[in-house]
Amino acid sequence: METPQPAAPGGTRAGAVAGRPGPDGTHGAAPWVVRWRSRLLDPVLALLLLLLGLLGTGPASENQPGAVPPDGAAYAAVAVAALVVAVRRRWPRATLAVSALATTAYLVLGHAYGPILVAFIVAVYTVAAYLPVRPAALAAGPALAVLLVHVFFSAGAAPGLVGLVPGAAWVVVPFAVGVTVRLNRDAAARNRSEQARRLADEERLRIAQEVHDVVGHGLAAIHMQAEIALHLMPTQPERAESALTAISRTSKDALDELRVTLAVVRRGDDGGERSPAPGLAQVPALRDRLAGAGLPVTVEISGEPRALPVAVDLAGYRVVQEALTNVLRHAGPATAAVRIRYAPAEVAVEVTDTGRGGAGVGRGVGGSGLAGMRERVTALGGSFDAGPAADGGFRVYASLPVEERS
Repeated sequence: METPQPAAPGGTRAGAVAGRPGPDGTHGAAPWVVRWRSRLLDPVLALLLLLLGLLGTGPASENQPGAVPPDGAAYAAVAVAALVVAVRRRWPRATLAVSALATTAYLVLGHAYGPILVAFIVAVYTVAAYLPVRPAALAAGPALAVLLVHVFFSAGAAPGLVGLVPGAAWVVVPFAVGVTVRLNRDAAARNRSEQARRLADEERLRIAQEVHDVVGHGLAAIHMQAEIALHLMPTQPERAESALTAISRTSKDALDELRVTLAVVRRGDDGGERSPAPGLAQVPALRDRLAGAGLPVTVEISGEPRALPVAVDLAGYRVVQEALTNVLRHAGPATAAVRIRYAPAEVAVEVTDTGRGGAGVGRGVGGSGLAGMRERVTALGGSFDAGPAADGGFRVYASLPVEERS
């Protein structure tokens, strides 16, 4: 039986968010679908129950000796109990009240147990599935009490005490089913909400990681160039001017890349094209910027360069960028070498330097440096390794599969 959430003000279902499933699996983005489904399905269900009642009440009476044959009043009660189901979603309490009175009147008149009880079960189920447990119980309790009147007072053969348990089952069973369905639906809604929050947190973490990589690299280079400028200013102002020019260029490049990174937050707000995310093709430009900051870098490429999945290309570039930034920050006077190897099934990047080896000098093991690189690589199904190189200095190595994980 259908048990969607009751409509909330404004036409969307309770708990539904535009573009996301509501508690019953429908989407708040199309409230008209919800309204029309409710308006069409319940009247159809009511007509089916009416047809069942009109056709099945007579045969049910024939199979129960001692029952009063159905007359006009019996069929009128059957019709009321069935047709009120048409508004069960809008007024569940009223639907149950009317159905309980019609069903009790039918049974008190001595008529046989028959299809009218199906309509009553639907009404009980609706209350339990639509309302919180306490209000639903407060509605179902009086309905049960009214229904059990026929056990002791009936124009036909009254069941007496032996009829209490079967009579109560007509309320207790559909009520329990409805409550179970509602609780499962609420749990599914909470799971969807938690998943949405988790995805949002992951997206914020990804953006924060991108900002860290961009800003951290830019500030490290600017800091180094500023130190050079301050050192040369008194004695060699012309060389200090070159360092200041490098600071200006580095800051502009970092700001441009930061704008591209933050554009993901505004994605979809307008139709304008955004600059592509950086990739391994930009490593030579990165080398040139670092050379201006006082870090000589060599780049060696083996294999045939080719287009890579965006996530793989970006991750490879960020590993190189962060590794070189760490060299600039922590290795002291040093040179660095970048090796990029394109293979049929993977792309590998390696960054080595000739500076102070070891992670204890602040290579970012416990922060966003090496840990962030490792997270990027492993998230794509790759492998990552970082540590002191055998011949001194430090080595960072990452291997990334060229196919994005589904």
